[in-house]
Amino acid sequence: MHLMEFPREVILGKNLIPEINNVIKRLNLEAPGLIVYGPITKKIAGSDVEKTLKEDIDVVSITVREAHIKEVEKVMDKIIDEGVKWAIAVGGGSIIDVTKLASYKTNIPFISFPTTASHDGIASANASIKGIEAKTSIKAKPPIAVVADISIIKTAPKRYLAAGVGDVISNITAVRDWKLAHKLRGEYFSEYAAALSLMSAKMVIRDAEIIRIGDDEGVRKVIKALISSGVAMSIAGSSRPASGAEHLFSHALDMLLDKPALHGEQTGIGTIIMAYLHGINWKKIRDTLKLVGAPTTAYELGIDPEIIIEALTIAHTIRPDRYTILGKEGLTREAAEKAAKITGVI
Repeated sequence: MHLMEFPREVILGKNLIPEINNVIKRLNLEAPGLIVYGPITKKIAGSDVEKTLKEDIDVVSITVREAHIKEVEKVMDKIIDEGVKWAIAVGGGSIIDVTKLASYKTNIPFISFPTTASHDGIASANASIKGIEAKTSIKAKPPIAVVADISIIKTAPKRYLAAGVGDVISNITAVRDWKLAHKLRGEYFSEYAAALSLMSAKMVIRDAEIIRIGDDEGVRKVIKALISSGVAMSIAGSSRPASGAEHLFSHALDMLLDKPALHGEQTGIGTIIMAYLHGINWKKIRDTLKLVGAPTTAYELGIDPEIIIEALTIAHTIRPDRYTILGKEGLTREAAEKAAKITGVI
């Protein structure tokens, strides 16, 4: 059996906070609801969402500070203690991932209300949470609805939008890895999911100049690409269409660093290197990332070149069950250093 789960509604536009109550009604969600936000995202949009919802429905709120299992457990306790029937995550990747996993574990639906467009977690079933044994993102359920307010997302620093491009562009090497696993290991491969994933990446490459400007149209394009990536993963039933060796590299950096860069920034650089290993046009990927303002070097990423090399050499160990261009043995230090130098990452 192959189960595909998708958001029932995706709303993209401007000044959408007043529309949330209508979303709740259309989805027949009962009270009470739970609003999850961070200290910053509460000020950006959380308080306004809370005020609007309270006009029509009973809601409680909770503040989340990081994507850690302790925060997930805190949200779960709130859901159970208050008899919460649904949750809405108002924030970036951390807030959405915590709400995603907490709602999944307590078997309630959740709505994604992103305040940044920095990675495809806004619409996917996967959550990246610290403090658990898993070194990679873990499977949960996609949001029942996504409400993407361009007027709010546009106010975030441009770094976040550029990181979103980095996460989408990584689909290119992720699909290459998936095809490789299909050919060499007989792994299940979905042509439709792969095509949708690649289309999202090709669109951000084509529209990089528009995205660079950071106006409404550019933000809209990145959000659509991120949501399409999430849908591609739902079709595939795994993160394969949007997560390959470049994501293993990013997870390796997360392990090695106390304060990693943004997820999409790391996967973007990982994509440059993995594209080189695949023998495809890594320069086009690098140039696109440069154009939108994403980092393309260790220096711009704020990470020591030695850490980049180490991450490349251990990336294959992060998820041994996932076959990628790195193979079972991974890269030697010499090969890792050569790839990073040729691509200009170090």
